[in-house]
Amino acid sequence: MSSVGVFICHCGTNIAGKVDVAKVSDDAINIPGVVYSSHQKYSCSEAGQKVIIDAIKENRIDKVVIGSCSPKMHENTFRKTIEQAGLNPYMLEIANLREHVSWVTADKDSATRKAFDLVKAAVGKVSFAKPLTPGQVTVEKRALVIGGGIAGIQAALDIANMGYEVVMVEKEPSIGGRMAQLDKTFPTLDCSACILSPRMVDVAQHPNIRLLTYSEVENVNGYVGNFNVTIRKKAKFVDESICTGCLECVTKCPLKKKIPNEFENGKAPRGAIYVPFAQAVPKVPVIDKEHCQWLLSPDPDTIEVAEGEKKPKRKCGVCAKKCELGAIDFDMQDELINEKFGAIVIATGFNLFDHKKYGEYGAGEIPDVITGLDFERMVNSSGPTEGKIVRPSNGEKPKKVAFIQCVGSRDEAKGIPYCSRICCMYTAKQAILVREKLPDAEVYVFYMDIRAGGKGYEEFVLRAQREYGANYVRGRVSRIYEQDGHLVLKAADTILGMPLEMEADMVILATGSIAREDSVALANTIGITTDAYGFISEVHPKLKPVEVPREGVFACGAALSPRDIPDTVATAGAVAAKVGVLFSNDILMSDPMVANVDPMVCVACGACVEVCPYSAITMEEFRGKKFAKVNEAMCQGCGTCSAACRPGAAQLRGQTDEQILKSIEAVLQW
Repeated sequence: MSSVGVFICHCGTNIAGKVDVAKVSDDAINIPGVVYSSHQKYSCSEAGQKVIIDAIKENRIDKVVIGSCSPKMHENTFRKTIEQAGLNPYMLEIANLREHVSWVTADKDSATRKAFDLVKAAVGKVSFAKPLTPGQVTVEKRALVIGGGIAGIQAALDIANMGYEVVMVEKEPSIGGRMAQLDKTFPTLDCSACILSPRMVDVAQHPNIRLLTYSEVENVNGYVGNFNVTIRKKAKFVDESICTGCLECVTKCPLKKKIPNEFENGKAPRGAIYVPFAQAVPKVPVIDKEHCQWLLSPDPDTIEVAEGEKKPKRKCGVCAKKCELGAIDFDMQDELINEKFGAIVIATGFNLFDHKKYGEYGAGEIPDVITGLDFERMVNSSGPTEGKIVRPSNGEKPKKVAFIQCVGSRDEAKGIPYCSRICCMYTAKQAILVREKLPDAEVYVFYMDIRAGGKGYEEFVLRAQREYGANYVRGRVSRIYEQDGHLVLKAADTILGMPLEMEADMVILATGSIAREDSVALANTIGITTDAYGFISEVHPKLKPVEVPREGVFACGAALSPRDIPDTVATAGAVAAKVGVLFSNDILMSDPMVANVDPMVCVACGACVEVCPYSAITMEEFRGKKFAKVNEAMCQGCGTCSAACRPGAAQLRGQTDEQILKSIEAVLQW
């Protein structure tokens, strides 16, 4: 019979504030199989762990139950603790008394009874635990970075500078991301391109980085250290090995001023063959097959014509005629690239909230109501107005400019209850830029409250108010409409406690950050999860802020949550450090708490193969009998196969049917 030791943690007052810890510990000694029970203020501390180690040795304990906080927090800590005492680290069960009891139960007596029930269940379960041994896997020391914004650029450069090979995949024709669209950065008012462009060039020239732009990740299989990734490199219809970036083809395209330019937020035109912006890396044009007249016109060889009639020719083809090097290739096809990686970094960035959802602000139909990103491109010297601040409706300089904050942030009615963190600061920056370029213009900022949490941020906002004369009005704008060539804003000044109506020539909306529209699809492809808003879910927001539940996959920047450039760069550096630690090992120890199929019980129905989200199960045949087999290196221990297996052949080690049933019996019987 097992000799179980029970250790209950006070967790300061986190648990002890609602649970009578001493009573739970005293009662636990009466549970069958328990030979020792005690309680400590902080079991995870050095002193608390020493108590556990000493008790195991002195009382010949062979299995351990610890009543503490979530196993997500300290299970690995306590596994190492009991291993130091000579036990197999998997002879452990955590009873979660913090998240499952004290934090969610108001009544102390109810909480104490519930805590005791969880301890009984844990004792019943651990009594049938079996020693487990980790497996070993080799490490492919190559990293895949998905996303070419500042987060991906920083992560890629840091990993590459450690001496490891990096493949960067960027969906757009050029790297740079959102930062490339900005004019200045807060709080220093540095030129965004001046900071970013050298980094972009560093990526292109680094011997350890291979850049795949205009490409997307299509499939991810495998496991930590050995991911098999399929990348679709979309046809650019321009041979990168030949093109010199002279852009003669771009200037001659007949459609060069007819297609909305995505980089300019649709406020300027481009052609069917284009580079997104002047500092693009790589500086190789891309042909938009949705608009190219040559690609849209039918192939003459496929057209049937009556005898004696001429076949119609393809339209256009001017770019190919103008390219003296012959870099234009209309027959180019998408290329599927299969690569192997040891680690994956997600740096896919964010999108901006669509202000068309605000009918009260014109729903995107009022020309002089623009977004903060529209303004960034307007004020940029390479933007559609060459840096001149003008009203989109008539091209005149605005005399009164109003900013509205929290458009798509902290607004539960629009489904975005969170703060986007950057809006207060970029509004202050833009208010300063208006006053610098239009000294006579009046500037008003309508805000809920100012959130300037960063080094030099509060001072920057005060500078906008005191040095540049931006008028901050505390209150929400309820409506904007056009009248007599001006915009009318109806608002409330909550400091004065009175309604406010004012005219403005231009309104700039501080739209919040949202997850990319393809973030959920990418997460599903990789086999990870997103939160309620579509951002990538981390393992733990404090202890593992850049690690995701699938081992070997990391995330950084605004793919995790809204954040500014310094925080983005910091998380990218953290990810690079994590990848470096991973690649410092030639062999990795894999988690043994994975699925296993008993071939003698398996009926080869294939249900487990169909439901496995990691493609870790395949059908094998031995001596004429088919059965399911688990690739333990690929299995993530989710237990889906165990739930789907009708005969019970598939079991999850450490979570077997026997263990689950014994934990239930323990609660009911004692």
